[in-house]
Amino acid sequence: MTPDRPPDAELRTTPGVGPRVVGEAIVSRHGFSARYDLDRERGVFSREAHDLFGESLVGKVLVCDTAKGGIATSWMLLDMATRDVAPLAILFRTTNPVMVQGAVLAGLPMLHRLSPDPIETIRTGDRLEVDPAAGTVRVWRAAAASETTR
Repeated sequence: MTPDRPPDAELRTTPGVGPRVVGEAIVSRHGFSARYDLDRERGVFSREAHDLFGESLVGKVLVCDTAKGGIATSWMLLDMATRDVAPLAILFRTTNPVMVQGAVLAGLPMLHRLSPDPIETIRTGDRLEVDPAAGTVRVWRAAAASETTR
């Protein structure tokens, strides 16, 4: 469910893949590899050098710089989705065909090349509405929501 107020920001791009979803953002300045960065059994970042080390991406909109890794990513995303430990959606500055293939296979919404820059615009904890068919991401600031409840 989206907040009962206008969004604080809206990002646009060409249409992406997957269904429309609403959820909480988790933002990384690092790239993302389902194979090398995660404990895929739990959906938690397990590579100590990653800026999201120890954080769960389960049921969240993952916002990150770029896709990393090879063909194993496709089946790993599918495996995570079938076990309900996948992200709700993935937003990239830029991605690659392998990651797109994985998102399609797993039924995960995905967009990239958003404007303005998603890493600079979205913060961890923000509420997002990701609409791949429209190529839009609407952003409600977490801080703005807590300020209105004071």
